[in-house]
Amino acid sequence: MKQMHLAAHFPGVNSTTVWADPRSRSQIDFASFEHLARTAERGRFDFFFLAEGLRLREHNGRIHDLDVVGRPESLTVLNALAAVTDRLGLAATVNATFNEPYELARRLATLDHLSGGRAAWNVVTSSDAFTGENFRRGGYLDRADRYTRAAEFVATARELWDSWTPDGTSRPFAHSGQHFEVSGEFTVPRSPQGHPVVIQAGDSDEGREFAASAADVIFTRHGTLEAGRVFYADVKERLAKYGRQPDDLKIMPGVTVVLGDTDAEAQQNAAEIRRQQVSPQNAILALEQVWGRDLSSYDPDGPLPDIEPDPDSGLVKGRVRVADPLAVAARWRALSAAKGLSIRQTVIESTARQSFIGSPQSVAAELETFVSTDAADGFILVPHLTPGGLDDFVDRVVPLLQERGAFRSEYTGSTLRSHLGLAEPVWKG
Repeated sequence: MKQMHLAAHFPGVNSTTVWADPRSRSQIDFASFEHLARTAERGRFDFFFLAEGLRLREHNGRIHDLDVVGRPESLTVLNALAAVTDRLGLAATVNATFNEPYELARRLATLDHLSGGRAAWNVVTSSDAFTGENFRRGGYLDRADRYTRAAEFVATARELWDSWTPDGTSRPFAHSGQHFEVSGEFTVPRSPQGHPVVIQAGDSDEGREFAASAADVIFTRHGTLEAGRVFYADVKERLAKYGRQPDDLKIMPGVTVVLGDTDAEAQQNAAEIRRQQVSPQNAILALEQVWGRDLSSYDPDGPLPDIEPDPDSGLVKGRVRVADPLAVAARWRALSAAKGLSIRQTVIESTARQSFIGSPQSVAAELETFVSTDAADGFILVPHLTPGGLDDFVDRVVPLLQERGAFRSEYTGSTLRSHLGLAEPVWKG
């Protein structure tokens, strides 16, 4: 049976988290990170995944409310978690636009040594001048260049990791390319798993191509079983041109899970979670992100605006812009008209992330179906609560997956590459 891979995403500052729930705790207290990581390791998950934000987002000239809880630096947190976990992989999101290969390769190699071979790097890019204002080269990078820089960044980091031989001999390195020209000697010996695992997050065509050429895992999002199969086939087919095999890249969509004792109870729980996630205030904020206009005077329980979106709006900064706001507004209006939905109800129905909702038995069966029919190789779970949102899944669903033979009962290796079934990179010194 095809084996499932599982990872845990620390929800952090996003609209998935149910902030009003009394069980919700701090986003920066180390105890929160430790609880979720220990739960993931107890469930024999492959890795623990941290997102990153390099600037506090703004909405209509004010700091976006969710960001006031803070955004701690990923690698610092993961180095601390390495001391309180034994087998769990530790994945940091680090931007390839606003960092340099030598320093980041050194930090990742250090985490890999401290954790005994459990480090991973989720490569993200940015062409956002707003974020860039926090850096010396703020806003300099054209959007078209962000993946070329990222590809060269990853290649350069791998050259640095390979500058030490497997037997522990340091050799000088030199790289000269479009974006980087570096030379010298790397300070950290070859890491326990050869190279840290590389993760790529993105669904765009350029993101898929980058993942096929350079990544070990792709973190994606797709809403249905069929959409997952189409995405899976497309990405896997791209690997051959880079001399890679289908199993060399694991496809792991980010998903949410809502459980209940019965499927009906789970649906009720999911509906309540969505109402908590999309408060009246958040409904208007979501609407403004599409329309690009100040809509604070609108009633969340009233109809959608009859004015058109402003495609060139700068109302929202630091968040991904809706690609085609006019088309999105048209879809939302059609949905609202067909079902008689208010603004809040439309946002609730239109912005729900892919979720598995049901009893533990139903969720386990559906997860297995996605993997066994090649819609995914596994999943990155994004819980609704910090830090206890993974507890029920580990206690109630993981044992069923283990009974089915779809998921490991024990770790069989000590490195993240061993968990993912990835070979150690061939040394290219």
